[in-house]
Amino acid sequence: MPSRFQAAQLVASPLYPNAIAWSDENLIAVACGHLVTILNPALTLGPRGLITIPTCEPYPIGLVKKEDLLAGCLLPNALSRDRRPCVRSISWSPLGMAPNFGCLLAVCTTEGRVKLYRSPFCDFCAEWIEVIDISDRLYDFLAKTNFGQSEILDSEIVHEQTTQVRLSDNLADVFPNTITGKEHKRRRASTTNGIDKESETFGGQLIGNGEKLHTGSSPHTNTREEQLPKLTADQYASRSQMLSSIVVAWSPVLCLTSKICTAPQNDSPHRFSIFAVGGKAGKISIWRIHAPQCYSIEHNRVSPGVMLVGLLQAHNSWVTAVNLALLSSNSSHQVLLASASSDGSVKIWLGNGEKLLESSESNNAPFVLLKEVIFGNIVPVSVLSLVIPVQAPYKILLAVGKGSGSFEVWTCDISSCKFDKACSQDAHDYVVTGLAWAFDGCCLYSCGQDNYVRSWLLHGSSLCEVSIPSCTPGLRSSTDLPDVFFSCLGVAVSPGNLVVAMVRNLDVDQLDHMYEGRAQKAIVEFFWIGGQNLNTLFNTSQDFVKESFHDFSQSELLYWESNILWSLKNFESPDKPLVIWDIIASLLAFKQFMPEYVDRILASWLSMSYLGSHMDLSINEVLTHISDNLSKITSRQLHILNIICRCLVLSMLKADEINSKLNFEEQTSAAGEQQTLWIKLLFRSEKELRERLLVFSFSSFLAKNFIETGCWHPVGIAQMEQWVELNRDHVNDQLNVLTSEVQKHKSRLSSNKFEVEERCSYCSASVPFNSPEIAFCQGLESSNRDMQNHKLVRCAVSMQVVYGGSSADIVKEPADLSCLGFSHASAVHACPILHQFHISIALGEVDFRGVVPQGSLISFAIHGQP
Repeated sequence: MPSRFQAAQLVASPLYPNAIAWSDENLIAVACGHLVTILNPALTLGPRGLITIPTCEPYPIGLVKKEDLLAGCLLPNALSRDRRPCVRSISWSPLGMAPNFGCLLAVCTTEGRVKLYRSPFCDFCAEWIEVIDISDRLYDFLAKTNFGQSEILDSEIVHEQTTQVRLSDNLADVFPNTITGKEHKRRRASTTNGIDKESETFGGQLIGNGEKLHTGSSPHTNTREEQLPKLTADQYASRSQMLSSIVVAWSPVLCLTSKICTAPQNDSPHRFSIFAVGGKAGKISIWRIHAPQCYSIEHNRVSPGVMLVGLLQAHNSWVTAVNLALLSSNSSHQVLLASASSDGSVKIWLGNGEKLLESSESNNAPFVLLKEVIFGNIVPVSVLSLVIPVQAPYKILLAVGKGSGSFEVWTCDISSCKFDKACSQDAHDYVVTGLAWAFDGCCLYSCGQDNYVRSWLLHGSSLCEVSIPSCTPGLRSSTDLPDVFFSCLGVAVSPGNLVVAMVRNLDVDQLDHMYEGRAQKAIVEFFWIGGQNLNTLFNTSQDFVKESFHDFSQSELLYWESNILWSLKNFESPDKPLVIWDIIASLLAFKQFMPEYVDRILASWLSMSYLGSHMDLSINEVLTHISDNLSKITSRQLHILNIICRCLVLSMLKADEINSKLNFEEQTSAAGEQQTLWIKLLFRSEKELRERLLVFSFSSFLAKNFIETGCWHPVGIAQMEQWVELNRDHVNDQLNVLTSEVQKHKSRLSSNKFEVEERCSYCSASVPFNSPEIAFCQGLESSNRDMQNHKLVRCAVSMQVVYGGSSADIVKEPADLSCLGFSHASAVHACPILHQFHISIALGEVDFRGVVPQGSLISFAIHGQP
């Protein structure tokens, strides 16, 4: 096994497969027992998020006759011994679903409950916040539709206490061990003068997940007057299974325009994600969850809209795994859903995006069966991994992990709907607990309960095992952690595909029970996979790498260069969230002992992406050529360039030092010619981005129809105008013309939306505009006649002073122009939350992606939506 470069210890052990998930905003969630731990891979020893799983009250689904309590269908309920719910499944939403434009985390417990959580906005709070209880919504729908039963249940409701059969009371007589001693004492204490105080409620029933016995009142049944239907054992078991969820999964974001919404304010595209919940009844509930219409850090009660699309009868047994992917074309959006069951069957379903947008609360979800890939057998399916390669958008890759330890890989060509079994591997001795695709479907990582993690390469229809790279740049695992593992419960790949993370349980019997055994139950390990041999070299300069360096062979260095260039190229797409932590971290590690190697990688990347072809030029020559071609480079490429400059090349300088140098473009750096070239390039790149932003903002401000309909609400126009006045001799002519047009609308600038004068949040003194990044108030005269000036921070985009509770921290989806790689982009590798939008204006196609630290008060530049 290769050496890990970092690790994080956990206080509880994972219990179920797929216990680890990596989000689009570079956070890792680990389902460990009764907790969900959220880690920042860039700061594994730093602050962590936490979700504590509460015990939920049972749903009032009905009453069962006493003589039916020993029916076989109720035995799973009666024999359950779990007293504390654990996490069974977790899944991250795509970016932009949370109120702060982050990701929501879906958590499914052994009680069968599904809830969505968001990150806390307070820096001193670790507990994540519950947003939506999906199970409550499902219960309301099932209760309204009589749980899908066509026949009318016996409406006879028995009112006498002797005939009110509550399952928990009668099972306590039949199975006394199912009720704890404390519960018996509580019941005896609650019974006085022959009156059972518990009979005032209809609580104490079997919870609808078929897992546990619970007593106490239910939130849905608070008084005795609420009458419950009398059910047979089969009816009760059926309802219980329908409410018992097992696995959850999200689809990528769909952006569609509804045909049924004719109001002007609804003409804008709807951004939503499909959320699938598989249960014990073999059904999958399909949910449409809309992204919030506005994003805010301070206004934290903004929640996404949730709508049940319908139920899909996918299997005849438990749904044990679900995966979703998106097929996009110019004409339509289609959602692929892969589902697997405990009976061993695997199916692929196809859903139309427009129907999913318009459907609501149906017993039949708008999905059609595309193919039953694997028919039912005695081997249950434990995990699925579905991917659609970017380079082959009509090709499906599906990996199926089984309880026997084997997995299969299936390929499909959507155009011909032909499925082929690429291979089948007996990879593990026990249950396959994790499968993760990497490098656009070229590489597959599998792990099992036998504690093995393996890497596989897919070439056409053949799958061969390869070793995980053993040499790691910048080995920094200095934490003294035990190395006594006995199972691996999940594997995840970083957004940049250069790091793989796995969660492994520790053998507690071999730990010191006084020290290690108390605080360490499992460990998350991180391994570099940037040196993975994919048998393809992505535009590498093989002539440069002629010998080995340190522990790296010539071939390993070529693989690293090829994979880093491939990853950087992928992030140039505006549809991909910009999370390049692993790229920055790997290059920083190489930079410590191989700076020439890093310079060569950057020279290759810059010449290919920014000059159009691979040129055999030095890094200094490439930097000189790029500075003259910035106007032809896309905004996404400029933003990546800014992050590389600040976080990698100039990482030894603080943000204030870089900004001070940017104010003096022509100065000569004492560090040498190369650093001077990088600083000049950064200055011109950020200036180019800022001018594009100002042109876009001024254009939307001057478009009266946008302002009147509320589609656009640019923020900071007055401050942007002041910046143009200060730099009029250095900005392009188009921006000067637009500024003159904006000045003709002074009446609109005087409104509250476009406030010119700003005040200090500490002393209420006026704040003049001198710099787009920082500001100093004019201050107040103190008792000793000294002026107290407060230093304030300006938003790098809107140029407004950032207040603690400013209304400028709200942006309506999906237009978000935060940061754009200016002074705040240095936090990209810390704990990023990423923002995005993709719009068209008169100047052509413009795309921006911003990166800001989580929980910051950086304001956003635009209110509105395209």
